[in-house]
Amino acid sequence: MNALISLHNAAFHHIERAGDRLLPLLARFTFAAVLLLYFWTSGLTKLGDGLFGIFSPSIGAYSQIFPKQLEAAGYDLSQFGLFQWAVVMAGTYAEFLLPLLIVIGLATRLAALGMIGFVIVQSLTDVYGHGATDAKTLGAWFDRFPDGVIMDQRLLWVFVLMLLVIKGAGALSVDALLRRRALAA
Repeated sequence: MNALISLHNAAFHHIERAGDRLLPLLARFTFAAVLLLYFWTSGLTKLGDGLFGIFSPSIGAYSQIFPKQLEAAGYDLSQFGLFQWAVVMAGTYAEFLLPLLIVIGLATRLAALGMIGFVIVQSLTDVYGHGATDAKTLGAWFDRFPDGVIMDQRLLWVFVLMLLVIKGAGALSVDALLRRRALAA
């Protein structure tokens, strides 16, 4: 029995060590494959028209981020101030910048923390701002249906991001390249 336990421990010790190197890369790949274009496409819907649209958010940006306030203002953007503009622009830029940082592996832990915060705010806005409280969209944990958009899917998103917060970007990343250069200097 001891020989079997020793064989088990030896085999899984190597798998665990390989996992320490592979898990961050696989988490970044999973994020890129599943969520990168989701966030970038969402960010594109928030940009205004033309070249300077990156400084002038669309009405869609306000409707996604401040749905009840926009409705109360009669969809008149002139009723919104600098604070709302700054929140919309920060959210829009975050949808482009944070996913890019995660995919290339630069400031990965901070970018993943930022994305976790983004997903939480996004989920709260969906529930309280857009009224996404139907059982199919909201979902529930520990039920037998794994397809709730908010509770189920976004928990998996946060798990992948939390892995990056804990483990970092891994060996194939800009973070690792910068770390190696700093140690060599």
